[in-house]
Amino acid sequence: MSQYKKLHQLRHDFKKGIIKPELMATDPIDQFQYWLNEAIDLIKDEALTMTLSTVSSDGQPSSRIVLLREISQDGFTFFTNFTSKKGVELRGNSKASLLFFWKELERQVSIGGIATKTSVKVSDTYFYSRPLESRISAIVSNQSQVISSRQKLDNDFENYRTTEAKKLERPHNWGGYILNPDSIEFWQGRENRLHDRIAYQKTNNGWEKFRLSP
Repeated sequence: MSQYKKLHQLRHDFKKGIIKPELMATDPIDQFQYWLNEAIDLIKDEALTMTLSTVSSDGQPSSRIVLLREISQDGFTFFTNFTSKKGVELRGNSKASLLFFWKELERQVSIGGIATKTSVKVSDTYFYSRPLESRISAIVSNQSQVISSRQKLDNDFENYRTTEAKKLERPHNWGGYILNPDSIEFWQGRENRLHDRIAYQKTNNGWEKFRLSP
């Protein structure tokens, strides 16, 4: 007998909400904030996790989970190492997407746009607000680079913590990106797979809102 479950037999119906477009905000950033607040009330800081997708120079997409650290009318801000895989890919192609999935609410929000680096001030402010250990990790980790062993990483961390921590500064290759959106889609699971999908598209006159077929 196969050890693998018959995945097509695992079913789940969606019954936790509906979307009424006429009740949604004119500005999708405002609408996102409403949904985010509901998610935070229910699942706390887990609501801030989002999938960031970027594309390499040869057209290969890649995705990873990052944390939303600020939201404003300018966009969605996250922080990382600029020389990491995502940093290299964003340098070559600034188009990127974000995906929030809030299972408990049966909701998704997908966002497409252009990612650019935040100001030095924004990067500094966030970096120095982090716990000491997180700041040290950002310094000693050459993110996405091959390393010889976990032991070396742990040793580098401990050596820096005991000898260098008092003069700790934000490394120049670490900081923030802000993704300025040009499309945002709100997805609400519905019964019989007839899900609600309301999309916003940026235009010269603001945002256009429309319903998509599931």
